[in-house]
Amino acid sequence: MIKRLLTLLAAISLIAFCSVRGCACIQFDKNCAGHLKLAADANTVERARSELDIALKYLENHRLTNEHTSIFYTTPDEDLSFWYGNLTDSREELAKISPETSQLERTNVLMKLRETILDDKGEHGTEVTAPAGIEIYPNNARFWWWGMVSGFLLLLFGGWWFLVSVGEISE
Repeated sequence: MIKRLLTLLAAISLIAFCSVRGCACIQFDKNCAGHLKLAADANTVERARSELDIALKYLENHRLTNEHTSIFYTTPDEDLSFWYGNLTDSREELAKISPETSQLERTNVLMKLRETILDDKGEHGTEVTAPAGIEIYPNNARFWWWGMVSGFLLLLFGGWWFLVSVGEISE
């Protein structure tokens, strides 16, 4: 009976882990990545600047401006400082555009912004460039442990429960 209860608790923990992680992804997409995508798609400098400002404010309010999102070792693609720096540099370029700036220069700045914000994934389309795991930063290690422990316990007790149910072992 206790093993069945532990199996149920491990399953609930893993479901909760997936739900919380999924909600964190949705919130980041809604409050930051979505605005970055709109900035990249903007046809005017003003609209791009407005959307980029929203995303940058979110990053600053959530302290997503430095460190790495990695847990065990750092890699360049998980460097928040570089990523945030690129976005703020892009914002400065947009701010330099004046009413006298030619349409060609405006278009070039918007194209550069698009290349900075989006990654081309070939057949899979384009996606917003962002360090992996940013949606749960700075709790990446806690989430890793939560997922690993829940998964291990579910395998351990769920495997035992399965073997009991098919008659391979006895309780």
